[in-house]
Amino acid sequence: MRDFSGVWTALITPMTENGVDYPALERIVDEQSKSGVSGIVAVGTTGESPTLSPEEHINVIKECIKFSGGRVPVIAGTGSNSTLEAIALTEEADAAGADGFLIVAPYYNKPSQEGVYLHFSEIARRTEKPIFLYSIPGRCGIEISNDTAVRLREKFENICVMKEAGGKVEKVADLNSKLGGKMAILSGDDALTLDFMKSGACGVVSVASNIIPGKMVEMVRLALDGQTEKALEISSNLNGFFKALFVEPNPVPAKFAMKLAGKIPNSFVRLPLCQMLPQNSERVRAEMERVGILK
Repeated sequence: MRDFSGVWTALITPMTENGVDYPALERIVDEQSKSGVSGIVAVGTTGESPTLSPEEHINVIKECIKFSGGRVPVIAGTGSNSTLEAIALTEEADAAGADGFLIVAPYYNKPSQEGVYLHFSEIARRTEKPIFLYSIPGRCGIEISNDTAVRLREKFENICVMKEAGGKVEKVADLNSKLGGKMAILSGDDALTLDFMKSGACGVVSVASNIIPGKMVEMVRLALDGQTEKALEISSNLNGFFKALFVEPNPVPAKFAMKLAGKIPNSFVRLPLCQMLPQNSERVRAEMERVGILK
């Protein structure tokens, strides 16, 4: 199995009122490509996939592939609550040169686990590239159960990564035990990265690495190298910042933080997302000052 360890940045999609800000996206991808991250994830939750048009969705993926220039893998967010739509997005991103796909559990219609299994099975048959299962019950209303993940891994060689964003350390430990390292597990929550790694995860799909990619890479590398205390020192220092990035719905705080850090010209998000309340903006600013992101 390929090495999927490390930090995978859940990339924001910079925008203006007139559309996607592609010059800003190019700068972000360039910085990420130089930072030591294992790869970038384009148009996932943090990339505001729900409010991008179908044309924008695929074009952002294509531009990320072009801007990365092969320096880092680009994993395309191609999930949907419609199996046919997820297949179409996956096939188009595959043809565009994506290195793999992050596919969220089908949301809103709340299928059974058998339906989840069949959904991912149909998608996996359409590509040979790696598929990252994405379980985030807080957004989807359902999880991808460990039993379903095991069935999928045993049936499809390219279903090889689980992004676990359900917040349960015991689920990570159980999946790791059942698959014996045959499926890479990535934390879907920056603040739980080290706890998950202690239970068998090998890295994180990170929101924070949009702003501090180098620091996230250092933390995860230390943990992988067994230097737990040094990794914990970094994580403990950043914990308040991690929490501040979710004081309002992702990626609103992350975009605000990136604007403060000078990485994007504005923090525009599309409705129904909106700008943060003043007290929450100040909390993000204060945490950025405390950890030295803002001088």
